[in-house]
Amino acid sequence: MKALILALDLVGTFVFALAGATAGVRRRLDIFGVLVLSFVTASAGGVARDLLIGAVPPAALSDWRYFATAMLAGLVTFLWYPTIERLRTPVRMFDAAGLALFAVAGAGKSLAYGLHPFAAALLGMLTGIGGGMLRDILLAEVPAVLRSDLYAVAALAGAGVVVIGAALALPQTATALAGAVLCFALRMLAIRYDWHLPRAWSRDRRLP
Repeated sequence: MKALILALDLVGTFVFALAGATAGVRRRLDIFGVLVLSFVTASAGGVARDLLIGAVPPAALSDWRYFATAMLAGLVTFLWYPTIERLRTPVRMFDAAGLALFAVAGAGKSLAYGLHPFAAALLGMLTGIGGGMLRDILLAEVPAVLRSDLYAVAALAGAGVVVIGAALALPQTATALAGAVLCFALRMLAIRYDWHLPRAWSRDRRLP
């Protein structure tokens, strides 16, 4: 489980860092700003999870591989942004991949620390959405989780698969893969078909 969580965390760190760096380049930040956004997007969710489960100091701050992975992704994006931008909706795609990997890794690590399955699923969701929320706040945007198409719900679904798989004693790698695929698929389908949760009703019908 420890090796699996580390692998998921590092891959998730890289793709989330790509999403953060891409958003930073789009907003014309300098290289320092792009690297800061890359690290924050990749690490905020994991840091919050580790603090809540008592895994201190957080892995993103105590293990050099997390920082190096985030910096590598930031530099790749800064230097070869035109190539990345040719991908369709690169920020959303990388963000969906990071969301999926962090959700299942967060749930798995929470279970390994003995948390109740319900709490583990919620922390898996938090791991997935935390970095994107802080990225959006730093860019002066409403966090995607509060307005976007099936963001937190997708993370919770992926984390839920890991929790259910653990309860049924299913192979950990298989359940992690299934959870990640489910989360990623839900997120990308929501983007493709504009699926949303019900939105707040307004008396002013002219408002969207």
